[in-house]
Amino acid sequence: MTDLKPPAESPAAESRALQGTATAAPGRRRAAPTGPVRLTPLDLLGLGLLGIRTRKLRAALSALGISIGIATMIIVTAIPASSQKALMQQLSALGTNLLRAQPVSNQGSDKPVSLPAESVNMVERVGPVIRASAVANTHATVHRSDRADPADYTGLSVLAAHRDLLRTVGGTVVSGRFLTEDNDRFPTVVLGAAAAKRLGFGALRAGEPAPQIRIADRWFTVIGIIGPVPLADDLDRAVLVGWDAAVNELDFDGRPTVVYTRAEESAVESVRAVLPATIDPQTPGLVQVSRPSDALAAKRATESTFSALFVGLAGIALLVGGIGVANTMVISVLERRREIGLRRALGASRGQVRGQFLTESVVLSGLGGAAGVLLGCAAAIGYASLRDWPPVIPATAVGAGLGGAVLIGVVAGVYPAVRASRLTPTQALAST
Repeated sequence: MTDLKPPAESPAAESRALQGTATAAPGRRRAAPTGPVRLTPLDLLGLGLLGIRTRKLRAALSALGISIGIATMIIVTAIPASSQKALMQQLSALGTNLLRAQPVSNQGSDKPVSLPAESVNMVERVGPVIRASAVANTHATVHRSDRADPADYTGLSVLAAHRDLLRTVGGTVVSGRFLTEDNDRFPTVVLGAAAAKRLGFGALRAGEPAPQIRIADRWFTVIGIIGPVPLADDLDRAVLVGWDAAVNELDFDGRPTVVYTRAEESAVESVRAVLPATIDPQTPGLVQVSRPSDALAAKRATESTFSALFVGLAGIALLVGGIGVANTMVISVLERRREIGLRRALGASRGQVRGQFLTESVVLSGLGGAAGVLLGCAAAIGYASLRDWPPVIPATAVGAGLGGAVLIGVVAGVYPAVRASRLTPTQALAST
């Protein structure tokens, strides 16, 4: 008798048949095919924060190590930068970018050669020039009063001065006021520090009548006294008269005898080279320009030395922080093998495990870097204030601190993340 039992079907055919039955059955939904779950960036961030939240003490200690490294980098760059700025200010006070142009003395005459009247305007047109001003010797004599012996010469120079002279040479008024647009046309004077002492004047007191002195048999009112000017000590022994007043009262021809020029430090040598032809195009050989101060060379050498120091110290600090993060993440992988095994057994892919540990490393480094930047800035500002230095926090140091911390997290987390992803579920669970 013939066997009517149908032949056995393969498992694949049976599965297809079951799927067909499920599809044909009314009122039932077709089962969705299962596959690897894709994690969004927010999911990866949540997994990365999971390890930090569940191990708060270890995460805090790890972030502290990173923050100390970044804070060290900020401190070792900010403190030298503050010291450098204080030193640069002291060197700049020595006149590193101030040039002095004056005519060469005429050997055949006692009267010095004057510069063209438009000298200052021509110099100000040079691109790297910040500002320019001038004085001119009026060859007038000055006395304390009209009762003084005319032969009793005080040895003081009466100079016609531009209103921006003090700003150019870095001088200050210690009493009264300087020449302004309102008073430089009138017979008023400002005394240098040594000139005031020699004429017997102290501080000018408000509310009291202003003292007067005799210049070329004319009365001039003293309106101010300036302090010592290290960059132009000839002004200390000078009696400064307004430019217009010198023309009107002292028969001044309006031709300067000294032109002071402030230029950008990077272009001081170039400005010095073109000043003679700029001031006097007809006879540039008769114009003598002072050479840049030796302090400028010292300043540039100091800047290059400090720059090399910044780079070296910052690199060492970042290296120390990176080693700390890498060590923390490797230990974290060793301690969390059971967790890795369970996640792999539940279907997590290697890429997801790598992403979890890499995200955790980056977040940990970022938090430590932010705390380190704040700590380093506070410490650097406090130290600079204690030493009376201008506080300087280099923007590059802050950017390198935050960016370097994240980069350290990426680099330091690559090996632990790869090592964690290569663990099979059986290896991970068997090692616990």
